[in-house]
Amino acid sequence: MSQNEQSLDRLLKIKTTGRDDSNADQYRYPYEPTPYAVLERLANSGLIRKKDVLLDYGCGKGRVDFYLSYQTRAKCIGIEYDERIFAAAEENLKTSVSAEKVEFRLGNAESFKVPQKVDRCYFFNPFSVEVLRSVMARIIESYYESPREILIFFYYPSPEYISYLMTVEELEFFDEIDCSDLFEEKSERERIIIFKI
Repeated sequence: MSQNEQSLDRLLKIKTTGRDDSNADQYRYPYEPTPYAVLERLANSGLIRKKDVLLDYGCGKGRVDFYLSYQTRAKCIGIEYDERIFAAAEENLKTSVSAEKVEFRLGNAESFKVPQKVDRCYFFNPFSVEVLRSVMARIIESYYESPREILIFFYYPSPEYISYLMTVEELEFFDEIDCSDLFEEKSERERIIIFKI
C-alpha cells in the first residue's frame, strides 16, 4: 500500500505521506492522510463532480483536495488549524498538478464560516464530537442562508460520530461506500458514510 501512496504523491507532485501527532490533543486528532484507495473509490462514486465545491475539514497536507480535484475536477477548499501542517499544504500547492482548483485556509473549524458555494464536505475524524457539533452547526447555518443539496462524507467514522450524527434532525442518511475490501485487516469502520442536508 505505501508504494502506491508514494507513487500517487509523485504523480500529483505533492508530499502527503506519514502520520503527525505533534499537535494532537483530546479535541484535535493526529494528521493521517486518507489512503488513496479510499479516495479513488470516493472519486469513482459519481457523488463529486466538476461543478461541486468540497470543503475538507482537517485537510492536513492537502491529499484529499489535490486528489479529488485532479480526479473529479471539483474545486476543493481545505481548512487546517495546525500552522506547521498548513505550511506543508501550502508548499504542496506550489508544485501540485491540480493547484488551480485548490485553496487552503488556516483556522479553527468551529469558527470557520462555510462559504455558500460549498456543497460537499469531507471528514476523516479530524476532531472530537464536541468540535464536530460546532462544525455541523456552521454547515447547517450555511445551508439555511443559502438552501442547496449538501452531501457530507465521513470516512472511517467513530461510533461517537455516528451516534451524534443520527441525532441531527437536518441530516438524512444518504448512502455508504464500503472500503473494507481494500485492506487486509477487517474493520466495520472501513467505509464512507454519507449524509445529506
